[in-house]
Amino acid sequence: MNVLIIGIGYVGLVTAVCFAEMGHNVTCLDTDVEKIAKLRKGELPIFEPGLSELAARNGAAGRLKYSCSYEESLCEVDICFLALPTPANPDGTCNLDALFSAVDAIAPLLSSPLTLVVKSTAPPGTAYTLKKRLLSELYKRERNVDFFFAVNPEFLKQGNAVSDFMKPDRILLGVEDAHAEHVLREIYRGFSLSHNRILVMDILSAELAKYAANAMLATRISFMNELAYLCEKVGANVESIRTALGADVRIGYSFLYPGVGYGGSCFPKDLQALLATAKEQAVELKIISAVHEVNERQKRLLGQKIAQVLQPLHGKVIAIWGLSFKPETDDMRGAPSLVLIEELIAQGASVQLFDPIAMPNAKKILRHLPHLTFCQDEYAAARNADAIALITEWKQFRFVDLEKIISQMRMNYFFDGRNQFDPQKMRMHGFAYYGVGLPEKSSS
Repeated sequence: MNVLIIGIGYVGLVTAVCFAEMGHNVTCLDTDVEKIAKLRKGELPIFEPGLSELAARNGAAGRLKYSCSYEESLCEVDICFLALPTPANPDGTCNLDALFSAVDAIAPLLSSPLTLVVKSTAPPGTAYTLKKRLLSELYKRERNVDFFFAVNPEFLKQGNAVSDFMKPDRILLGVEDAHAEHVLREIYRGFSLSHNRILVMDILSAELAKYAANAMLATRISFMNELAYLCEKVGANVESIRTALGADVRIGYSFLYPGVGYGGSCFPKDLQALLATAKEQAVELKIISAVHEVNERQKRLLGQKIAQVLQPLHGKVIAIWGLSFKPETDDMRGAPSLVLIEELIAQGASVQLFDPIAMPNAKKILRHLPHLTFCQDEYAAARNADAIALITEWKQFRFVDLEKIISQMRMNYFFDGRNQFDPQKMRMHGFAYYGVGLPEKSSS
């Protein structure tokens, strides 16, 4: 099929590359001229394992093209996916301007039937709002062209997005007519040959299902972080509790790991949008509201613990291991590390930073702050530090030479924001170890 992807950000690029890998002819359209120029040279705007190799292969095969022109891109298109950003407004609502602009650009060029699919995460009712907008624009121009709207939410984990797309656990289609369903089933046919993973429902339910999925995952994280907070007060071990919970087949282990809170571009924004949508409908979502509040508190707890143990922080040097909001991505949006760094510097500490991938993005975001040193590796970050704070659980941090690390530190404090290390082993190496939700006898 001839596929057009409008909006070449994280979701749009992964979608385009994976469709091309399955044999479709894909055009990537974005109004960012500089981004398109770099993509044509093989420079991807995001880091995602395996993506650059697939993009290069399909580009060389002629199945993946890049364009800045709506007029050129809309020729002979079977299906068009809108994968544009929907950032949060100050009040938590979704900013749909990019989607509106795309529809306005399509309207004067639409000359043959087209299936338009909203891939962006947007509140219930967005697809119908876009449909009305397109109808209005066509009416103004006295154009009578058939088009079909559908919703196809993405369920991609950053760091594992290519695998998630190529081997999905479900493909969600929100449709209102047989034609859109047929076209979408056809484009996804190769992804569900061995097992039918396609779920079809109405458009409003599909839009809300994406929010529901992210809200449930965020709830599990905040639930464990709230338990971890209680564990530290009563002396229980949250890791033991996690094991007991996960062993229950009704619960399972996924997203039950305590830490410094969730970040990224999805969970924080989607929960805020869900709360804003509920407010518009005069509905109070108490659980979702609490999930967000717990996460905001969790991002500050590690900084408070460091300040309490090392007081005063003025003049202290803290090494930060990991900056991105999760491993295998360079995404700094909503990263808990940002909250911690600002708190440490505000109290007079100096900070030495390292992340395997996210350093360039971190430098852009943190350039306004004083007393920062960006280091070449985790060992350099730990040199002459009073404490280490592990924020992002990159695999390489699990296998560091602990003897070498502690020998070059000024003091011996280790604050494990992801419970990646064994407390007993850390004590044996001479560290004063502090985890999340661990009893004092196991963490110091």
